[in-house]
Amino acid sequence: MLLTRRAALGATAATLTFGPSGAQPADTIRIGVLTDLSGPYRDVTGPTSVACVRQAVEEFSAQNPGVKIEIITADHQNKPDIGINTVRQWFDQRGVDVVTDVGNSAIALGINPVCVERDRIHLNASAGSSELTAKSCTPNTIHWSYDTWCLSNTSGTALTKAGNATWYFITADYAFGHAIERDTTRFVEAAGGKVLGASRYPFPQTTDFSAFLLQAQASRAKVLGLAMAGDDLVNCVKQAQEFGLGRSGMKYAAIIGSITGVLAAGLETMQGMYISETFWWDLDDRTRGFTKRVQTKLPAGVFPNYVHAGNYAGVTHYLKAVKEMGVARAKASGREVVALMKRMPTDDDAFGRGLIREDGRKIHPSYLLQVKKPGENKYAGDVYTLAGTVPADQAFRPLAEGGCPLVRA
Repeated sequence: MLLTRRAALGATAATLTFGPSGAQPADTIRIGVLTDLSGPYRDVTGPTSVACVRQAVEEFSAQNPGVKIEIITADHQNKPDIGINTVRQWFDQRGVDVVTDVGNSAIALGINPVCVERDRIHLNASAGSSELTAKSCTPNTIHWSYDTWCLSNTSGTALTKAGNATWYFITADYAFGHAIERDTTRFVEAAGGKVLGASRYPFPQTTDFSAFLLQAQASRAKVLGLAMAGDDLVNCVKQAQEFGLGRSGMKYAAIIGSITGVLAAGLETMQGMYISETFWWDLDDRTRGFTKRVQTKLPAGVFPNYVHAGNYAGVTHYLKAVKEMGVARAKASGREVVALMKRMPTDDDAFGRGLIREDGRKIHPSYLLQVKKPGENKYAGDVYTLAGTVPADQAFRPLAEGGCPLVRA
């Protein structure tokens, strides 16, 4: 299937170059940021993801001015055919070495075999499907920021053990939403809870969640699990507040929420919401320092979330491997670069120290956060109270349970 004119323009319109202008094309590292620039995940991924990639490249280039790097961006429009064909075009015509961000899980799973076939790197920062490090793992893929298993574990286990034993889900009807619901259900039940029902809505066509919210309210569940993200999450929570679900005692759990949605909706709407994140800009001096640097590239009032931070951290680690191997060797085989990235310990200002497992899973802690009430915040971006921390060695699915063919028996 041919690329649409819009997708083709998106794949070529935005190119940023760093390093010596006289370098030959074969000596240039090309990073393709495949993201949502116009749809429901634009704010959750989109331009801020691009800005975080730029930040990583600029910091690397300041220390390594002899390496030429280009950043290319494209809008996948949340359509697998457009995303997959954009990546093929990038590899075959633009010489792209690594694809980052990606977002949509169906697109992420779809480009995996393309990256293996072309021996290029899939550095995923924003797709949620834990299948990327399970049976669909590849030697060319690293999954960085989070996955549905991790955040479902953080929310489902902690909230259920705190006495919230009954759940009802409103779920985006595609691979990403299904994975959130399935994984969270497992943890709720393992903690002694029960799922009373679920409503699945068409994605991305739905803006009116009233019928689904009425079904959730009728279930009398203690927790409303929101298996969605981006604009859908904000719209659903706003409508839930209008229906008075929070005032009736039902807790909201945004399994894949982020500070982006909290700031968009405001504390009045989001207060009390539980959200799991693997990066929190206000966690420590390093996270605050990274945020301050990247905010020079962002509109006022925008704070990076864990997806955005994953693009920064992942590209930072990738470029360290490029420096270690040399540009020519790094461009020759994405598989070799990924193997080196797994051997090298990770360390960056967004996630701190960590590692990449054999199955391509990046390991770091996860945090259960609760949105503050209006008036409790003291400065811009001060929206969370830390409700719990899951340490790195417990935050993600055990290596032996994923079924990744790369893992030795």
